[in-house]
Amino acid sequence: MRQADLRCKTRRRFKATTNSRHNLPVAANLLDRQFSVQRPNQAYVGDITYISTQKGWLYLAVVIDLYSRQVVGWSMAEHMRTALVNDAFLMAAWKRKPEKGLIWHTDRGSQYASESHRMLLKQYGVRQSMSRKGNCRDNAVAESFFHTLKTELIYQENYKTREQAKQSIFEYIEVFYNRERLHSANEYMSPVDYELQFKTA
Repeated sequence: MRQADLRCKTRRRFKATTNSRHNLPVAANLLDRQFSVQRPNQAYVGDITYISTQKGWLYLAVVIDLYSRQVVGWSMAEHMRTALVNDAFLMAAWKRKPEKGLIWHTDRGSQYASESHRMLLKQYGVRQSMSRKGNCRDNAVAESFFHTLKTELIYQENYKTREQAKQSIFEYIEVFYNRERLHSANEYMSPVDYELQFKTA
């Protein structure tokens, strides 16, 4: 590759987003890799990732409905404090109005283990679930979404500002990914179309 002056487009700097070295309560792994569910609003998964811009890092938290793989909540900020994940979950809760008993699965990051986040989940009657220590496969659906986002969008861009990145990611999630992108887990339908099929069944 050096001789041909070729460079890998997907190689980027690594930045950790998970701090699981804390003394906060850790939830049991209720999801247990059961990534196929029977109806919408039965189980959500979430995670945090980072996007590089010329003005600094931008952090993205998402909430994904396992039924259709639709991104039902998201939040972006220049920090990854608990407010980032709370805002993403609140967007999903306001938009979807899930019934009590919803499973919410994430890694063991301090944001998800914080008292503020646990109280928010209690308010909505949500059952919290967390991956086993150091086991990213327990949250494979969220990891897969971030891989898709970065491969199809982020690594093709060079964002000058966080606002430029925010607009680009918003359009990818709400215009393309949720409504147009075909997904193998959805019988090659978009997440929105797959859920419409459920509602009309």
